[in-house]
Amino acid sequence: MSEASQTRAFVFPGQGSQVVGMGQALAEEYQTAREVFEEVDDALSQSLSRLMAEGPAEDLTLTENAQPALMAVSLAVVRVLQKDGGVSLADSARFVAGHSLGEYSALAAAGAFSLADAARLLKVRGRAMQRAVPVGQGAMAALLGLDVDAARAIAAEVAGDRVCTAANDNAPGQVVVSGHAEAVKLAVDLAADRGAKRAVMLPVSAPFHCALMAPAAEAMLDALADVPMVAPNPPVVANVLASAISDPDAIRARLVEQVTGSVRWRESVLFMKDEGVTTLVELGTGKVLSGLARRIDPAMKGISVQTPKDIEGFLASM
Repeated sequence: MSEASQTRAFVFPGQGSQVVGMGQALAEEYQTAREVFEEVDDALSQSLSRLMAEGPAEDLTLTENAQPALMAVSLAVVRVLQKDGGVSLADSARFVAGHSLGEYSALAAAGAFSLADAARLLKVRGRAMQRAVPVGQGAMAALLGLDVDAARAIAAEVAGDRVCTAANDNAPGQVVVSGHAEAVKLAVDLAADRGAKRAVMLPVSAPFHCALMAPAAEAMLDALADVPMVAPNPPVVANVLASAISDPDAIRARLVEQVTGSVRWRESVLFMKDEGVTTLVELGTGKVLSGLARRIDPAMKGISVQTPKDIEGFLASM
């Protein structure tokens, strides 16, 4: 592995980055990308690629569709880099990591399980997460301008006999809380009094990454037990650990834990920095993770690779 590869990590976006038209430029430019989308369609017995291309947006935003769709675009970029660009992920990066569902994209990219299995797992995951809590009973909110300790203190104060917890520690001053809707609304009100720059309810259909997702965790325990898995290469930085793992049994356990556990993204990026990573290359739709890179550490470089032009530029840089 080259010295540059030791300082690079490939990262994969989570839910919220989906948009109608995602992946279409890739499909128009590369047969390899079209093959990925066809493989996902076949695995799901669903024309997900048409939904990605044409919408409607409200159907694409459904968790059970958004999750495999985002993975499909990320893996289309990966396969184009591999087949058309001659890039070996194992020889090109120190780690892979993904935000929430993006961890499945990362694992598929690093060869831990197949593209088809990743698609099926995310379909199960999205459906189970959506069904775990009746619509309207759960909520999530972003507390901006507060650190994770302050957000945890607020969540604990408002919870009482309800669930409210810090679900995503995305970057300094960007923490998301999740739980029962009434408690989350109280957290938004209290955050304003505790110095938050802004506290806003998020337009999500379920309270992800909190204890209310326990039924979904049980569903993933069953689903993951049946999926063949090998050690990813490079290793994956797990959301719930903020450190690297490669043992398949450990990965299965952490993916189950991830459903109810916090996404420790800020800590994950700092872990990779401590291991020598200086550049995060975001593969797939949107620029959320590459945008967070410098917010987490001013010295960390974030690069987004999602279009044919991005791919050409990235390959030239290597």
